[in-house]
Amino acid sequence: MALRLVQIAMDARDDSAVGRFWAEALGWGVDSEAPGVTNVEPVGLDYPGPTAVCIDVVAVPEPKTVKNRVHIDLATTSAAHQAGLVARLQGLGATARIRGPWPDSGARRWTGPCAG
Repeated sequence: MALRLVQIAMDARDDSAVGRFWAEALGWGVDSEAPGVTNVEPVGLDYPGPTAVCIDVVAVPEPKTVKNRVHIDLATTSAAHQAGLVARLQGLGATARIRGPWPDSGARRWTGPCAG
């Protein structure tokens, strides 16, 4: 059997706020296995699911000092779907930073509401 990705861990100053942001953005649920750990996963997932990837947001005391080395890419189905998604993410507190790196693709880079 091939190795497969089942979980992504993110560090954040406020695990709960970052976890809620990603849960809302993805339409997933939020759970917590311990103080300082917020689990974001598809609703009804029986971990580890055969195809799902979960996100664990872990509280850390230190502030962010360098740029993120991992980026999560989201796919849309059309220009209209992308416009709706952009508006929804902005409503959740995300800020568009730059377009690209492929301008013709409509790709954007974002800063979440709790990026610091």
